[in-house]
Amino acid sequence: ADVKVKKLDPRAIIPKYQSEGAAAFDMHALVDEGQVITVNPHSQENLSTGIAMAIPQGYELRVSPRSGHSFKHMISIRNSPGIIDSDYRGEIKVAFVNNSDNIFVINPGDRICQVKLSLAPRAIFEEVEDLEETERGSGGFGSTGK
Repeated sequence: ADVKVKKLDPRAIIPKYQSEGAAAFDMHALVDEGQVITVNPHSQENLSTGIAMAIPQGYELRVSPRSGHSFKHMISIRNSPGIIDSDYRGEIKVAFVNNSDNIFVINPGDRICQVKLSLAPRAIFEEVEDLEETERGSGGFGSTGK
């Protein structure tokens, strides 16, 4: 699918897939050259990307943490996966959370999240009196075992 990308700031970096088989593309923080963004332990920084996109109708973007950040540094993205609707045209921002006891430093050009373009079919809701029975039934959290 074609996605139009607008740089809202000349320092912004156009996102790209990092390998031929990558399912998601990476986005970069907007950081002044010679500067850093410091994310203190157990805190959140709302990071700018300087990028806006025109997502095709029938699609959505899903914003998630990069796996290396999660596993090595306990970084998460608030409300992950963050969903960006096809009719949103504002700047893509990332609520970057440092869950560790260490300071996390973001340098110019650093990739801060991965984003997946996904199909987003619309449901057609039909009110009914009864629902089809299943083996699970109305069992809630943990009802299917370990």
